[in-house]
Amino acid sequence: MTPVPRLDLAPKLKRPLSIWNPLDYLRLLYWVFFFPQALRWYVDRFGGGYIPEGEMNWRKGWELLRQNSIQRQLLFQGLFLTVITPVAISSIFQTVNVAVNWFGVPLGVAGGVVLGVAGGVGGDVAGGVVLGVVLGVAGGVVLGLAGGVPGDGDIISRFSRLISDSSRLISDLASGKIPDLASDRIPDLASGAMYGILLGLVFFSAFALFSLVSDVPLLNVTQYLVFCICLSVALFVGFSYALFGSALPKGKNLASLHVFIALGMAFSIAIVRLDNWLIGVPLNIRTIQNGSGLFPRITLLPLPNVAWRLQNWLQQDWETGLHNVNQLLAYTLQLIPVVQAVNKVLAKTPSEQIIWRVSLLAANPFDWFLVGCASSSLFQFFLDYLLNSSTVVDTAVGRLDTPTCAAAAGFWHLHEKEPAKAVEAFRVVRSLLYGEEIFALAQTLNLFYEAQKLASIAAIQVPSFPREPLLRPVTWKVLTNLRRVVEDIQLVKRSISRSARSLAFNRALGKLTKILNQADTLPQAERGLIIDIAQTWQKSLLEIAGEVGEISITKPVVNPYVVGDPIEGHLFVGREDIIRQLEELWVMGYQLQSVVLYGHRRMGKTSILLNAANCLGSQIQLAYVNLLRLGDSPQGVGEVLMAICDEISQVVKLPSPADADLLNLPYRTFERYLKQVEAKLDGGLIIALDEFEKIEDLIEAKKIPIDFMGFLRGLVQMSSKIAFAFAGLHTLEEMTADYFQPFFASVIPIHVGFQERASTRQILANPDNEDFPLDYIPEALDEIYVLTHGQPYLVQLLGFQLVRGYNDFVFEQGRSRDPVFTVEDVQAVINDPEFFQRGRYYFDGVWGQAARGAEGQQAIIQLLAPHAEGLSLDALAQSTGMNNADLQEALNTLKRHDVVEETQGNWRIMVELFRRWVLQQ
Repeated sequence: MTPVPRLDLAPKLKRPLSIWNPLDYLRLLYWVFFFPQALRWYVDRFGGGYIPEGEMNWRKGWELLRQNSIQRQLLFQGLFLTVITPVAISSIFQTVNVAVNWFGVPLGVAGGVVLGVAGGVGGDVAGGVVLGVVLGVAGGVVLGLAGGVPGDGDIISRFSRLISDSSRLISDLASGKIPDLASDRIPDLASGAMYGILLGLVFFSAFALFSLVSDVPLLNVTQYLVFCICLSVALFVGFSYALFGSALPKGKNLASLHVFIALGMAFSIAIVRLDNWLIGVPLNIRTIQNGSGLFPRITLLPLPNVAWRLQNWLQQDWETGLHNVNQLLAYTLQLIPVVQAVNKVLAKTPSEQIIWRVSLLAANPFDWFLVGCASSSLFQFFLDYLLNSSTVVDTAVGRLDTPTCAAAAGFWHLHEKEPAKAVEAFRVVRSLLYGEEIFALAQTLNLFYEAQKLASIAAIQVPSFPREPLLRPVTWKVLTNLRRVVEDIQLVKRSISRSARSLAFNRALGKLTKILNQADTLPQAERGLIIDIAQTWQKSLLEIAGEVGEISITKPVVNPYVVGDPIEGHLFVGREDIIRQLEELWVMGYQLQSVVLYGHRRMGKTSILLNAANCLGSQIQLAYVNLLRLGDSPQGVGEVLMAICDEISQVVKLPSPADADLLNLPYRTFERYLKQVEAKLDGGLIIALDEFEKIEDLIEAKKIPIDFMGFLRGLVQMSSKIAFAFAGLHTLEEMTADYFQPFFASVIPIHVGFQERASTRQILANPDNEDFPLDYIPEALDEIYVLTHGQPYLVQLLGFQLVRGYNDFVFEQGRSRDPVFTVEDVQAVINDPEFFQRGRYYFDGVWGQAARGAEGQQAIIQLLAPHAEGLSLDALAQSTGMNNADLQEALNTLKRHDVVEETQGNWRIMVELFRRWVLQQ
């Protein structure tokens, strides 16, 4: 199959036009009359320096011309052609004995010069050149030739007499008199119509071509045809009875012939440019030639085979075909065959490709009329668009009866800044491939668009974003930034910390500024909508700039991050789900329930137990016992119970039993003591035994008897006012399946795993309730979560090292830097060899735990470490040589211990920092 050619219909000029090259003046003259789109291309390619239409004025226009030599030179070349060309043409006519009135020539030239300069300065240079040259050349020639035709008197006297005749005619009609149609003035008036039509053609051509290259929206391609018809008819009537009524010799037949000839010329040349079509068709009937200078650029008549050829290209390669479509729209007026080809291909598109194709169609179309026609019939859309060009009525873009029309209508409404209508259109295609994504996109944009003030922005509940792969990744990246702006505005509204508010305010403004600066990278459909959202939110933020204020850091920052020790009080952030669960078991229930908290080392189990007391109220008390303090317990079980009694005594204010009694009769003495405690309690008591795996170690060392667990089971079931909280590693849960299972039938297991992304961000960005003057860019927070997977100890360690590094850089080295941590700062911390040495307690603990239980865990970790994306089960089996049963058991153990996870068929290490630590060993 022949590959689809990639059209390049732009001019092939590789240098700016030279002011001293005569051929460049001929090129410019050709562009004006036969390829006006080239001037727009020329200014874009070489000139630059456009000022938005709404901001353009005469002062800015003069300043732009003063600074931009290319545009200044183009305007001069246009004015030169405006003056020289009509003089040269009139001289040629005079040499062939055609009378020329040299008073009329400068009149037309003067008009062209005035309008050319006005258009170039007040609008844009390309449009001004077209307007000036066309009016100057055509106007000068027409007025020169018209004034040279033999008649009664000069132009001014004939013009005055014609006005008098026209006034008398109107007066007769107004008084009820029937004018004498056989009057000898009728032929004069009719013959004068030819010059009126000719002059109408001049004005029409000038403004039509001006609109093709100008940013001033006098008309665009979609309105071209109706503008031609309306303007031509109006000018025919007006100028036919207002100019040069006696210009030609008398004679009805001759006058009628002139009128019909003029009408035919006007419609064939001015409206459809039949001359352009006839010249170009023979040379382009078999193929579209990129380099053809005679390719029809300004005819409205469809070229043969263009629709058929485009249809084949689009079916074969949609993306390249759309490029060719935009080339034809940008450098020709072949709108009708383009729309026909696109709609025919879309009508035959499989359902799974509809949204993808329409999305590409609406990504960066040269003319949005093309997208509108895909949502409705060409005739209906064209009619409605012309009736109300600023906002298309619902009957034009309202057909949602087919997936193609609904998808196109959705993108059209996004472009027209009507996200609510886009939501309804995309709702129709939710079941198609990418349907949920574009529906969520329209919903999110509608949500953001409706929020105008800070209060409404802060109240936004942003829906979940779709997962990759995405159809419009650039847009989703911007929406992610807008979501972060919402989070920052929420922080500005609710935070009591002046520093936190100021940093969030500046971060939000920075994000919005970045969005506006990079708006050109967005697809056209949603670009205007997102720009409006960003500008509106930016304005709302600036309204409270004075309230937020600035911050200044003049002394070392107190490090709020806690590494290694339990976190208590206001520094304890996150774990709301576990605290809430403990409240339900200990405060809201009818009786206290014993629990088992299990998880990795440094997951925050101790912090949870210590801070749980804050939510229990005055009726429930908690006695915390760290069993690691027992040491080897040479006195056996009595010494263990002695440590527990001491902590209970501190809480309930009841003296503990004598040491001798606990050593001689440990079980009986401790049970009696708990009954005394129960009798004294007004509410309840939680006995928290942390690092509970120490009990297993003592049992294995035969320091305490194996029946100790059975004794504890009896205590758990003894009273509804006393409950136990056991905390330890994953083995605490696993060992219950062996010889402690009956005991744990009475307790609730609670897994303490990694923190969620939101909690990790909160811990880092708001480590305490005081004014924390440092901040993080969102990407840095995301990077920390990727590295730690939300492991609390590692999160605190990273934050601690970042603050330490900031203080050293600014106050020890005396250097200056922003008080905002970036991804580079995070990378600098983890690339420091001391980082992994400082975190060895966690890394050694995970590695050591992998040596217990199922065989082969450490070997699996070593195999996975070099592969960040993970390995398949087959690859692991082949590398380890383990049978499937043993391999699966080892993987399941590592998974329960939060060391590995299975993602899309691959097994990988969950914590990136642990993976890197393994690689370094």
